[in-house]
Amino acid sequence: MSVNVLVLRAPGTNCDLETAYAFERCGARAERLHVNELLANSNRLAEFQVLCLPGGFSYGDDIASGRILGNQLKRNLGSALGEFKAAGKLILGICNGFQVLMNCGLLWEQSEFPEPPATLAWNESGRYTDRWVELSVDHTPCVFLHGIKRLPLPIAHGEGRFTARTPEILRQFQKDGQLALRYTNATSDILDEPLPFPLNPNGAMANVAGMCDVTGRVFGLMPHPERYIDRTQHPRWTRGEGSDPGMGLQLFANAVHYFR
Repeated sequence: MSVNVLVLRAPGTNCDLETAYAFERCGARAERLHVNELLANSNRLAEFQVLCLPGGFSYGDDIASGRILGNQLKRNLGSALGEFKAAGKLILGICNGFQVLMNCGLLWEQSEFPEPPATLAWNESGRYTDRWVELSVDHTPCVFLHGIKRLPLPIAHGEGRFTARTPEILRQFQKDGQLALRYTNATSDILDEPLPFPLNPNGAMANVAGMCDVTGRVFGLMPHPERYIDRTQHPRWTRGEGSDPGMGLQLFANAVHYFR
C-alpha cells in the first residue's frame, strides 16, 4: 500500500523539500502543495494519509510565528481538518508547523478548551537560537515516537517556549501523555524541573520540546527531525559520532509504517 503524504507549504516555508525527501526515504509518496491550492480544493485532503506542516517562517511570522497560517487553516479548513483527524489519519507539525498546530487548535479538543490552553512564546533569551539538543521521550501514545527513547536533534527558532495557561492544564497534559518530547541532559531522561540554557534552549515549561493530542496521531515538535536523517548531518560525525541512518528518520518511518 502506498502511503501518501501532503507536505503543506505557504509563503515563507523553507523546509518542505527536505521534509518530503525524509518521507520518501521511508517509502512514502510525498507531494508538496501550496496552501492556496488546498484552500481552492479542500477535497484533496482525502487523497492523503499524512498531513505535514514543515518548518520555516510562514507569512514571514509577521504577527507571530505560525499565527497567520494557523488562523487561515482554522477559519477556512477547520471542518476538513477535523474530518481528516477523525478518520484516524496522522498530522505532523515541525517547528513553524508546531506553531501552526498550536494556533489552529488541532492538539486539543475545542469542546474541552474553548480558549487556547497553551502557546509557544518567545524564547526566554529573547533571541533566535540555532543549536543541537538532547531529547527524551516521555510516556506517550505518540505514533511518531514509537520505539524511541532518546535522540539528538537540531533546533532553530525564536518562538519555541512551551507555556501552558495554568499549572492544572500542564498536569492534565502530562497525565494524558501529551507532553511527548522533552529537552534533557546527558545523564537523565525526563526532568520536570526546568533545565538551564542551553539544555533547555528556550525556557519551556517542564522542558517540553513537543506535544501530541490524546490519540497520539497529531504531533508537533520544535526540533527538526528532517535535518538528521543521515550520519553526516550530525555535528560530530567526523569524530565517529552519529547514527546511520540519522535518528530523526525514525519519526518519518513510524508514520509510514503506521498504515502498513
